Amino acid sequence: MKILSNHPTEILILLFLIITFMQSGIDKVTDWKGNIGFIKSHFKDSPLRNHVPFLLAIILTIEIVAGIFMIIGTYQIYSSGLKEIALIGVELSAIALIFLLIGQRLAKDYAGAMTLAVYFIITLFGVFLLHS
Repeated sequence: MKILSNHPTEILILLFLIITFMQSGIDKVTDWKGNIGFIKSHFKDSPLRNHVPFLLAIILTIEIVAGIFMIIGTYQIYSSGLKEIALIGVELSAIALIFLLIGQRLAKDYAGAMTLAVYFIITLFGVFLLHS
């Protein structure tokens, strides 16, 4: 596979993040009411409790846009070796993860916040590889 022979780590990180963020975004679209209900109960004691639909829409938008940029960027890496579009997608992924971390910390879900660190490390490594 030529696509993996020239940029294997970058492509594998992109595929991981595409699956993660596109699935998350699609889940939010297909089960909006279920997600709103879950998140409202999750944030019932936080300062974010009255803003859940608006904040979820922001996260949804960032996830889908990041996924689209990463899909286009993966093709661009394959076809021309250029990494700029993929980098924008990965940077948007990092921003989404920071927003999610803020939410988890405000909800006092420290275990949930800790699990985001794994995704963030992979994302930062992607930023590093795509930037260099």
